[in-house]
Amino acid sequence: MLNYGFYNMNCMDGMREFPDKFFDIAVVDPPYFAGPNKRRYYGRSESTTLIKRREYDIIDTWDVPGMEYFDELIRVSRHQIVWGCNYFDYHFGSGRIVWDKCRSNMTFSDAEIAYCSLHDTVKTFRYMWDGMMQGKSVDEGWIQKGNKKTNEHRIHPTQKPIDLYRWIAREYIKPGWNVLDTHTGSASSLIAYHEAGIRYVGFEINEKMYQKARKRLKEVENQLSIFDLGVKR
Repeated sequence: MLNYGFYNMNCMDGMREFPDKFFDIAVVDPPYFAGPNKRRYYGRSESTTLIKRREYDIIDTWDVPGMEYFDELIRVSRHQIVWGCNYFDYHFGSGRIVWDKCRSNMTFSDAEIAYCSLHDTVKTFRYMWDGMMQGKSVDEGWIQKGNKKTNEHRIHPTQKPIDLYRWIAREYIKPGWNVLDTHTGSASSLIAYHEAGIRYVGFEINEKMYQKARKRLKEVENQLSIFDLGVKR
C-alpha cells in the first residue's frame, strides 16, 4: 500500500493500492471534457476586449473518466465530494455544493457544482474567481481582493482556488480524517490540506503538471516550516 503523499501516477493504479473504505473522504475534480488537451489556452486566446488570455502547456493526459473510475472511487472512500457531477452519467445522491464564482461576464459558467455525500441539501460557497478578480478570503469571498499582486498564481487551465479547499477542509473534513484527491492538478487542494494538518494522498498523471504542482506545494511547505521555526524561537 502507498504511503500518504503526492504521486505522479494514474489514479486508477493508485486507488487499487488501497483497501475498501480506506479514505474517510475523497474530494475530486476529474476532467469532464476534452478541451484543454487540444489547445494551449483555456477558452479563446483573446477576450472580447482583445486582451490576450494566459496560455497553458498542452495537457495530453486529459482523459474523461468512465464508470470504472467512479466505482473505484466509491470503493476506496466512505464519503465523496465530486466536482462537475452534473457532467457525468453516474447515479450520485442528492447532496450538492454550489461554488458561486461571483463572475461579471458570460464567457464561462457562473458556478460549479459538486456532489456531496455528507448531506442531502444544497450548500453554497461564494468566492470570486474571474480572471484577475479573486476573492478576498474564505469568509469574504464575494469581495474582490484589493492587491492583485497577492493573487493566487495560476498554473493549470481549470485551477480552483486554495480558499475553496480551505473552506471544504473547515466545513467537511473532520479531525483525524484522511482525504484522497485523484486529479490534483495545480495542488490547490493539497496546499489547503497541508496547512490544516490533514493526511492526504494525491495523484497527478501528467508529469509536467506534477512537477509544477509539486514545486508550488513545496514552496508553501517551506514557508510554513520557516514560520513554525520563527514561532518556536
